[in-house]
Amino acid sequence: MQDKQPDYHPVVFRDRAAGYAFLTRSTANSDQTIDWDDGRTYPVVDVEISSESHPFYTGKARPVDTEGRIARFEKRYGGGAPAPGGDDAA
Repeated sequence: MQDKQPDYHPVVFRDRAAGYAFLTRSTANSDQTIDWDDGRTYPVVDVEISSESHPFYTGKARPVDTEGRIARFEKRYGGGAPAPGGDDAA
């Protein structure tokens, strides 16, 4: 009995948010393709985050809209009123 190894082939991973793509080898598959700089066509896998856009690797923090999130929470669930039996209860 012979073990079948997964297909390991060239693949382009593309981070659309950062406008960054890189060619590597992977077992990932995709129906989408991209024409690469070397004139060949490769499968392309879109990723949401890569080393080019991740704050840990870039050293740049992404802005977080905490005020908007808090305001939406308070608008939806009410805010400012202390919970019954809270710290003020004696």
